[in-house]
Amino acid sequence: MNRRKHTVRWLVSLFIFFLSSFVQHSSAQVAAYSIKNGRMFIQMQKGLNAAAIDSFITLNELEDLDLPTFIKTNRTDSLKKLGWQVEINNESFFIISRTFEPFDNINSAVNRMLLKEKQIPLFPATNNGIIYGINKFRNKFPFSTSDSIVTFFLRNNKNASRVMLAGSFNNWNPENLLMTVTDSGWIAFVKLGPGKYWYKFIVDGNWTTDSDNQLRENDGLGNMNSVYFKPNVLFALDGYINAKKVFLTGSFNGWKQSELAMNKTITGWTLPLYLAEGTHTYKFIVDGKWLTDAKNSEKLADGHGDFNSVLRFGKPHLFQLKGFENAKVVSLSGSFNGWKKDELIMTKTSNGWELLYTLGPGNYQYKYIVDGKWRSDPDNLLNSSNSGNSFLIIEPNYTFRLKGFKDAKNVFLAGDFNNWDPRAYAMKKEGDDWIFPVHLFAGKHVYKFVIDGKWITDPANSLWEQNEYGTGNSVLWIGQ
Repeated sequence: MNRRKHTVRWLVSLFIFFLSSFVQHSSAQVAAYSIKNGRMFIQMQKGLNAAAIDSFITLNELEDLDLPTFIKTNRTDSLKKLGWQVEINNESFFIISRTFEPFDNINSAVNRMLLKEKQIPLFPATNNGIIYGINKFRNKFPFSTSDSIVTFFLRNNKNASRVMLAGSFNNWNPENLLMTVTDSGWIAFVKLGPGKYWYKFIVDGNWTTDSDNQLRENDGLGNMNSVYFKPNVLFALDGYINAKKVFLTGSFNGWKQSELAMNKTITGWTLPLYLAEGTHTYKFIVDGKWLTDAKNSEKLADGHGDFNSVLRFGKPHLFQLKGFENAKVVSLSGSFNGWKKDELIMTKTSNGWELLYTLGPGNYQYKYIVDGKWRSDPDNLLNSSNSGNSFLIIEPNYTFRLKGFKDAKNVFLAGDFNNWDPRAYAMKKEGDDWIFPVHLFAGKHVYKFVIDGKWITDPANSLWEQNEYGTGNSVLWIGQ
């Protein structure tokens, strides 16, 4: 598919995406912008009221475009002067687009908007809820890595005159990464941190996925992209040269026994993997026999009279339970370890019990088990009245704020980030506002406020979508 067809197909998908994603109240209107393949797109429905148009223009600093005149008369003079072109314009909606300007020129309103959008990547490498990732190539070895440098390799295509590499790591810029021809294909060197990336090759102007990469994903806008994971862990098992099959399994993949096949080497077996921050337990399976990692001395009980090997990435969190000095056994259990009862045994102290446990950024639920009895954390104010679980938020990166309800007795926050629990996240009064800090992964989130028992959407957020009950949920997009 050539680049022009690629763009046209994306425009059609963009329209479908906007119509499906921005379901509106009777008085709300659809207006949004997006960035793709080096172009900026603005989409807006016709029939907007003046207040909605002015609000969108003011929010995004688009006074230069004179959109009200264009909507009323269909005259494109002001748009064309600023380099915009009309992609679609009918009785229901319009889409206009333009190419990027250099980001050192931020004097114009449009460039300021582009700079703001640059801060929210389409697909961040981390902070996206992914726990692990493995590459699956055929006909060629996985991309070689040296420290932070990854060598992307396109096999064959030696008759091509020009091959470029574009992906989520360079904002899909088709002119940024020129590949070099070799005796077997084309290569390009890219500096990447651990994480997940989308990419495509551009062969003589034609955008194409990597035919040797079995990992592909749709970006939600109609484009299929190849997926690459920059690993940060090399699992290695020495010996067992005569084994027929060796697998890696662990908490990160739900203990699936035949998913992660290890690669045979001269001295044993290896498997590179990307793992997110947190605590991960694992074992090797050699021809059906489960083994711990002999080179890793850190272990945790597996609940079956044996142990699992452990890897930790990130900062440890200190769990503390005061009192219960006469208890015999106290353990920690939570969403972070699959609610196992006998894995995380706490250590007795002079005034209670404690345990250091490494967790990545996120929202977690947990309980203590005191001599077999499950208890919430008495010193944690975030305790659900529904499940009785205590909530823990590591590295909050967004603060919800509700205005206009200063006389409310209690306000709770509920959404996809806390399983829609209406009695877990009690918002705190700050002046006349209600606030609550939470950690949100990059991407889309839906939520509501619960005010004295009544569920409402966010009055300060015009972006929403319909739910199964016909009452709507507010929508929030979080960048990296």
